[in-house]
Parts: sequence; structure tokens; C-alpha cells
Amino acid sequence: MSLSPEDLLRHLRKHPGRSLSVREILAAFPLPRHERQAARRLLDTLADEGLLQRVKGNRYRLVRNAVLLQGKVTVHRAGYGFVVLDDKGKEDVFVPARHLGTVMDGDRVAVRIVRSERYGRPGRAEGRIVQVLERAHQELLGRYELHHRKALVVPADPRLAQPVQLTAPSSVPVKPGQIVVLRIDSYPTANRPPFGTILRVLGDADDPAVEIAATVYKYGLPADFEPKVLAAASAVPAVVRPEDLPGREDLRAVPLVTIDGETAMDFDDAVAVRREERGRIRLWVAIADVGYYVAPGSPIDQPALERSTSVYFPGHCIPMLPETLSNEICSLKPQQDRLAMVAELLFDADGQRLSSRFYSAVIRSQARLTYSEVRDMIEPGAATENADQAELLCHLQVMEELAQRLTAMRRQRGSLDFDLPEAEVVLGLRGRPEDILRAERNMAHRIIEEFMLAANEAVATFLHERQVPLLFRIHESPDLEKLQAFQEFVAYLNYGLVIDGHGDTALQLQALLSQVAGRPEEHMVNQVLLRSMKQARYDAENAGHFGLAAELYCHFTSPIRRYPDLVVHRILREVLADEKISPRRCSWWQRQLPAVAEQCSVNERRAMEAERDIIDLKKCQFMADRVGEEFRGNVSGVQSFGFFVELQQVFVEGLVPVASLDDDYYQYEEHLHRLLGQRRRKIYQIGMEVSVRLRHVDLDRRQIDFELVDAAVMSDE
Repeated sequence: MSLSPEDLLRHLRKHPGRSLSVREILAAFPLPRHERQAARRLLDTLADEGLLQRVKGNRYRLVRNAVLLQGKVTVHRAGYGFVVLDDKGKEDVFVPARHLGTVMDGDRVAVRIVRSERYGRPGRAEGRIVQVLERAHQELLGRYELHHRKALVVPADPRLAQPVQLTAPSSVPVKPGQIVVLRIDSYPTANRPPFGTILRVLGDADDPAVEIAATVYKYGLPADFEPKVLAAASAVPAVVRPEDLPGREDLRAVPLVTIDGETAMDFDDAVAVRREERGRIRLWVAIADVGYYVAPGSPIDQPALERSTSVYFPGHCIPMLPETLSNEICSLKPQQDRLAMVAELLFDADGQRLSSRFYSAVIRSQARLTYSEVRDMIEPGAATENADQAELLCHLQVMEELAQRLTAMRRQRGSLDFDLPEAEVVLGLRGRPEDILRAERNMAHRIIEEFMLAANEAVATFLHERQVPLLFRIHESPDLEKLQAFQEFVAYLNYGLVIDGHGDTALQLQALLSQVAGRPEEHMVNQVLLRSMKQARYDAENAGHFGLAAELYCHFTSPIRRYPDLVVHRILREVLADEKISPRRCSWWQRQLPAVAEQCSVNERRAMEAERDIIDLKKCQFMADRVGEEFRGNVSGVQSFGFFVELQQVFVEGLVPVASLDDDYYQYEEHLHRLLGQRRRKIYQIGMEVSVRLRHVDLDRRQIDFELVDAAVMSDE
């Protein structure tokens, strides 16, 4: 066996207050002769670190006041790490690379503070890992390689930098360069690398299908449904039957339409409008009645909760529900009867909601429209080919008018609209990226967004007024410290921002966004403000939605792809069936919802990280053959180690390392989000335009590096 620091410390804890000789300590461990000398050196190292005390007679004892803190370690790709302490009231502990020892990213560890100040001034605590309490990885994903005839698996996660040697030759056929799943048989020590066994081979690293499989494994996404789940889904009727209709309103004559992207397969919302007297507009939002087909606790329900959301990759989807449901009977396909939960809302000329009504119905979508089709139809001067199209155009124009009213109403109350672009990956026939575009966001997108926001808010208000438990979608107010930092930043740009703490901060921020709209600094202000915001999440307790300036908000409109929406449908159905839910039933929901909220929030973040990872990979693949080319771009983010540049020709971002700026020494001014040259006073900050050359692409790290060619840099003179 190989002795570790935690083995020695654990043994000495059994003898508190006593000093033990080296012979007595090592007697507890059956070490071969050649390892006993290494164990003696380890005792000296622990004494040097202050964990053990040397006593006369070559004896050692545990230091009583050696305070050890526990937490989870996060390893940065540059080699250093942080320990996020279990005690949330304490700041993370910085651990230099030399003090990380043999830990792996995610391990639970014991850390000892070795320095609480730097250069005589208070600063972030610095620590040394002294014990691994719990290993985070029993398996890992990596690339099989041969180095000097030695078989290795290089971890795909750059934070797990140390290659793993094979315990024995692989029992499954594998070729160098292929992606494999490996079981860790023994973890690294000070004198020995980790060893493991290949469990399965996913395939060639550059195969798009393998990329998806690797990402699924990396993020722990449930990809395949068990046979019993598929069997339960197949047993669901493929069409709406007469026995499904009692108790439902018949809306098949209402001209509902779906508006989605060109590649969408699951249509979970359909909309219709009607102009009424005194400038009022009635809106129908029909949402697929997934809850009718997926009962709580059914074989389909539990896997749906475990997934919590569908995950969308370029050219591929991991659905929350089996496709016989999500793409068929629950999908609001045109000219087919479908079951729906409906929000019928009436708005006045100012976009204020006058009334709302909710009910179950049977509908028949009149058309499957795409965003681009709607955009082309409602553009000024667009021609109509026939009477049917003229009638549809009339409906779309009313939709546009209502959406504009709703947008204006939300902005008046302080709703924040960042309108930041997303990447659209154009794939070739073999699944390789052929272009990276800024996804278009036109009036058709805004129509659907506004209608869904209105329906979600109306449902939340309806259920809250009836004092029933609910799964809210909340977005808490930003921390005052971050708002003050943002206030200081915009003051540098000559914009005023009042933070008075009286609840109208959102209005002040919305006014600021309106001020910078169309100006050169618009992108910079939007980016910095967005990074000052908290992340939206699900919760059983209402905290309002700061970004939407909504007192009550929930998710109701996407039950095919989001589990929280399905939960809200179930609660709404119970309220509609019985205006007052029994106290016993309310108590049951109150016990269930907190755990559901936490699980859905965690899984939502997991899905977002996986989607971002694949997008970043596709961006790297697209740029890999363009090393040496020059591009124009804009600074999109600034850190102490460099600044990020978003290209203008393609929607790709990369890093200009500060080490490559050899014309000056640059100081990072965090509060102003900029790098400032100390001699020549050059400034690099968010929004400025630069010219860069592609220097390096690292597919494993999802990292693109640029070098500066020239820039019309600002000066602080």
C-alpha cells in the first residue's frame, strides 16, 4: 500500500494528546521496506505544514490548534483551485497549485489556512489541502492515447489534468484517439499516478454522435428512456377520442396557429386574437394538455422529473418526454384535434389585463407558421396571395399590435429587455459546423414571447389569489453591492443611476437601458448589467421576478419540455375542478414543491451548461482551420488575465491574453471592467472595436485564443 497524509492524520487522531515514535506510527501500516522511507519523509512534510508537532526522541503528535475547514474543491484549468467551504458564511479558500496535492476537481477535502493576508494586507484566505474526505469521480471521460507504448487516458475535463494509466490492458477494443469511459481503480498519490480500467468505448473523437454521447456522459444527462417508459408512452392513444372530450370547451373553430422555429417538432403553444370594442383585444393561449396524458407518479412522470427539461443541441434534442408524446399526441399539429389548457385573456388599449379565464379545451390548430414566415407577412408592403392569407394577415397584424402594447406596458413598470443574441450553428450533412450565425430575433419572436409572458403571469396571479401552493419562477433583486458597482461603472460613462431602495430600481435600470439604446456603449452597459443580475430559478415561495418587474410569475406555457410547467398545469386543473382545494391537499403540495423546485433548478442549470458546452465545441471546430486569419471584433468581456473579443464576421468569441500585450504593463480595474496600460494609458474595455488574428484553438478546453493586430484604443489622458 501507499501511505497518504490522510492515513497518517487519521491514525494520530486515535491518540489525542499523545506523541508517537516513528516506529509506533508505522507499525499500524503494513508497508514494504522501500515505502517506509517515503512515509518518514511524509511525517516531516506534515510537521513542516504545521499539522504535526515534532517532539524529542523522534516522536510526533497532532497539533491541537491546527484548524481544518471542510468543503468542495474547484480546480481552475490554470492549475490553482478554490475550496468552497461547507460553512456558507465563510469566503472560499484559495489554494495555489503547489498546495493542491493529489486532489481532483469536485473532491470534498479538508483544508488548512496557511495565510490570511497577502503582503501584510488583508486578502483572500490561502490554504493547503491536507486530506481528501470524499472523491467526486469514480469514473471519468477521456481520450485513449499511447505514449512510448504506455496506454493512457487523458481526461476530457481540463480540470482533471493528470492522465490515468491503465491497470491492465483494455479488455474492449480501443484505438488511440477514441473517447472512452474509464473507471478509476486507484487515485493519485504523491508518488504514484492514478490507474483505471476502460469500461466502454464511445467512438472517434471527431464523430458528431460521439460528441453528443460524450456531453451526455460528462453532464450526467439521462439520454435513453427505459423500456417500461417507452411502453407506457406507446400505450397512450395516438388520437383524441370522444371519451376525452367531456368537460372541455370546444375551440376548434377559433383560428389558433402555432409559431415556432423552422426545425421545431414539438408544438406546445397555439395562439389566437380577436379585436373587440373600445380598443380591447382578446387573446387565447392554448397549451398542450400534457397533464392529461402524464399522471403523477406514472412510469412516464418520474423520468420526466429526473430530466426536468428537454436539452437542445445543434441538430439533436434529448426530450423530457418520449417522442410519441412530445412530437405526436401532445404536439399541437395543424389540422388535428388536440387537448389543451387555455388561458383566455382580455387586454385594454394600454396592454393592461382586464380579465382572465382558464379552462380545458379541445382545439384544432389552423396553421403551423414559422418565425420567418410571420416576419415576411407582417412586413410593411407585404403582398397577400388569396383570401385565406389575407384573413391570416389580419390576425397577425392584431397580434403584432397586442404584442407592442404588452411590451410598452412591461417597460413602463420597469421590465428589463436585454435582447442579447444567441448563436445559431449551421450544420452540414455530416454534422460538422459550416457557419456560426447570430440567431435572428424578429417581431414574430416578440409576439410569442409577449403572449407567453402574459399567460404565465395571469396563471400565477389566478392561483395565488386562491391561496394555493404554487411553483413560482422567481428572479431576485440584485445585491446592493453589485448595483452600486454598476452605478459606479455607468457614472464613469457619464450616466446617472439612482438606487434609493424604494422598489423602483427596475424602473431606473430600464430608463438607463433606454438612454444607451443605439449608442456605442449600449452593448457594454447591457453586458455589465446582465452580469450584475442573479439567476432566475424555481421556488415554492414567491419572491417576484425582478427582470420582468412582475410581482407574481410562474411557468405554464411549455409542459412538453419543462417539468415545472407540468406541475403548474396539475395545480391549475385541481383548482378548476374544485375552486377551493382541501387543506390536506394544500399541505401535500407544500411538502412536495420545495424539493421539486430545487431539482428542476439544478437540472435546468445542468442542461444550460451542456448546451453551452456543445455550442462552444462547434465554435472551436468551425475556427480550427482558420488559424492565422484576421478578424474585426468587439471586446465583450475583461478579466485580469485578458479580454474577450466577439467577432463581427462570425458569432464567435475568443480571448486575447494579457501576456500577449507586450507594449505596456496592464492593470485590471475590476470596477470599471477594463485593462489600463500603466505607461501609455491605453484602455481595453467592453464594446471597443479591435482587430485580432486567430492564434490557437483548443478543442478539449473549448478555448479560442487571439492576438491583437491593431486597435483604435482609448486613452486615459
